Amino acid sequence: MSKPHKVAVENVIRPGKTNFVDAEKYAAMKAAWMAVIPSEPPGLTLAEIRERIPGRLPEEEFPGGKGVSWWSKTVQLDLEAKGVIVREKTRPIRLHRG
Repeated sequence: MSKPHKVAVENVIRPGKTNFVDAEKYAAMKAAWMAVIPSEPPGLTLAEIRERIPGRLPEEEFPGGKGVSWWSKTVQLDLEAKGVIVREKTRPIRLHRG
């Protein structure tokens, strides 16, 4: 049995802190995020993004939607830390591509 492939993720809230997570689940969630997030401001709210993501995820990686919330937040914070997506200074939070 081989070890799962891991990928490093950052956290915009905790600069300099890196964790390692399952690469396949990360890639699937990142693809879902990139498919739904607009490229221009004002972007979408977190609620709007979370409504659109589940239908774009492979069932084999997220059976019955298990773990979607945690993975969505992990990928969001990583993409923000890397500048791939940008958080607008609004309430509620709105995000778009960087």
